[in-house]
Amino acid sequence: MTPNSFDRRAFLRLTAVASAFATVPLTAVAARALGTPDPSQPGPDADKALDFAADAIVHRIHRPRVPDGDFPVTDYGAVADGTTDNTAAIAAAIAAASAAGGGHVIVPAGPTGTATYATGPIHLRSRIDLNVETGATLLFSTDPNAYLPVVFTRWQGIECYNYSPLIYAYSQTDISITGGGVLDGQASAANWWAWKNLETPDFNLLSAQADAGVPVPQRVYGAGFHLPPAFVEPYGCRRVMIQGVTFKNSPFWHLHPTLCTEVIIDGVTVHSTGPNTDGCDPECCDGVLIDGVTFNVGDDCIAIKSGRNTDGRRVNVPSQNIVIQNCSFAAGHGGVTVGSEMSGGVQNVYARDLTMNSPILQSGHRLKTNSVRGGFIRNTNVYRVTAPQIGGPVLLIDYNYGEGNTGAYPPLVTDITLKHWSVNTAFAGWTVAGYSTDHVGSVLLDDVTIAAMTKTNSSQYVDDFELVDVTINGSPVTTP
Repeated sequence: MTPNSFDRRAFLRLTAVASAFATVPLTAVAARALGTPDPSQPGPDADKALDFAADAIVHRIHRPRVPDGDFPVTDYGAVADGTTDNTAAIAAAIAAASAAGGGHVIVPAGPTGTATYATGPIHLRSRIDLNVETGATLLFSTDPNAYLPVVFTRWQGIECYNYSPLIYAYSQTDISITGGGVLDGQASAANWWAWKNLETPDFNLLSAQADAGVPVPQRVYGAGFHLPPAFVEPYGCRRVMIQGVTFKNSPFWHLHPTLCTEVIIDGVTVHSTGPNTDGCDPECCDGVLIDGVTFNVGDDCIAIKSGRNTDGRRVNVPSQNIVIQNCSFAAGHGGVTVGSEMSGGVQNVYARDLTMNSPILQSGHRLKTNSVRGGFIRNTNVYRVTAPQIGGPVLLIDYNYGEGNTGAYPPLVTDITLKHWSVNTAFAGWTVAGYSTDHVGSVLLDDVTIAAMTKTNSSQYVDDFELVDVTINGSPVTTP
């Protein structure tokens, strides 16, 4: 590696971010304002270049603008006995706040400091903050009929009409969920999670409809079908924030911002052991900050997505300009994951200052795709990571996920960087496999130490796999 080779890559990353946020180009003036080097003059400190690119994204993401004014749900008939259905009372509080131009809909802990409110779906409106106070719990119904009528949504990357997410917003601006309380989906093997064994025929039908070009309004699911809803899904929204609260036991993916801009997930805890209970899956979003979040889930902790197969190519919107920082990853299929629904492409991902620690965390940075999904993954950077335990490889790039090499849309995966990883134990440093006819592009591991590796590394069909200061089992490794 030449002294400036990584700096050149960092400069290209900065250029990509500048083009994505064209309204505020990364000029020398902007660089000085951020206290970072001029990106047109890359210096020897590559971390500064990466941090500059990440900070530039963060500076373009704004918090929701919610007017002052409190609307306690108890003022609209909510009863904190854990059994009364408070769906209508919460909706009435939201409607009153909306009529007033916006405000904070409060789920209070009450005089004892502990209160539980049973509810069905909650639909947020513009300039509304749903504030669940510390000590308060929202307990969501497990009756599928409570989540009817169907709403416009995506299910595993395909647009359709399906059960309402537990918390939903469509085409709204300035919305948030805040507080220190708990939102419990109550999913278990006795209800939603039992659908895992029933969903395949329904999803196959939805996939076939998308492939055949059936209009979205005719893809109606819900009653009689088994496609469980996500927990929180803002769809086509701008300035979204989820802060401080704890999510438990979602029927499906927990946090699923879709086609949104300026999204903040801050200080949240996500905990579940069920199937397909991903922690946070931004899909076709531009400008996302995931900061200080703790994940312990039954599937991917974070999975960045952009639509699936025919439908993903029809919508054709990438996920881009995403910063993940100060997060903790325990159980899950992957820590920072891209895919597998990635047909619209993913680019400009910066994940920094992370902790990964679980023997059942199946990979650190996971990229999964195939020639049916297609799309691209370019410019992902996962750096400054402390990992006492990873139960799988540190880096997993898998072109043979799902359908494998059975399609006509070869994926593009390139410019993948892992830097400053300190790993105590891991299954492997890397498991990377492209196709003989479609190679993985550029991969860089720089300053990566794995004290104890239990299996072996593997790489196949990679054009440019570079190792710099990589140490495994106490010995330097220079070739993949």
